[in-house]
Amino acid sequence: MAQVQYYGTGRRKSSVARVRLVPGEGRIVINKRNIEDYIPTKALIEDIKQPLVLTETVGNYDVLVNVRGGGFTGQAGAIRHGIARALLQADPEYRGTLKRAGLLTRDARVKERKKYGLKGARRAPQFSKR
Repeated sequence: MAQVQYYGTGRRKSSVARVRLVPGEGRIVINKRNIEDYIPTKALIEDIKQPLVLTETVGNYDVLVNVRGGGFTGQAGAIRHGIARALLQADPEYRGTLKRAGLLTRDARVKERKKYGLKGARRAPQFSKR
C-alpha cells in the first residue's frame, strides 16, 4: 500500500518551498539536511514549526522540504506557508485555526525595483543648489 502524503507550496519574497508531509515522528528535513543544520537561528526554527504547534500535530508528521531562492528569513517564511497549506490538505478542519493565525496568506511584500535616475528604489541623489 502506498504511503499517504500531503503537499504544499509556500512562497515568501524570492523563496519557493515545496513541502511534503509524511506520517512519522516529527523530523523536519530541509534540502536533505536536518533543520538545526540548515536554519541558523532558534527564532526561525520556531517560526517554521508554528503551523504544527497551532494544529497540535508536532509529533505526527515528518516534514520533507525542498527550498530554493532568497535568504534564511525568506526561506523560513516560505517553509511555514508550505507546511500550513499541506496541513490544510491533510485535514480541512485546521482551516479556521491557520487562517486566524494568518498562515494561509501569502506575504506579498517583495523588494521594490530600482528606478532610473535614483540610487535605489526611492533614494534620490544628493541635492545641491549650485
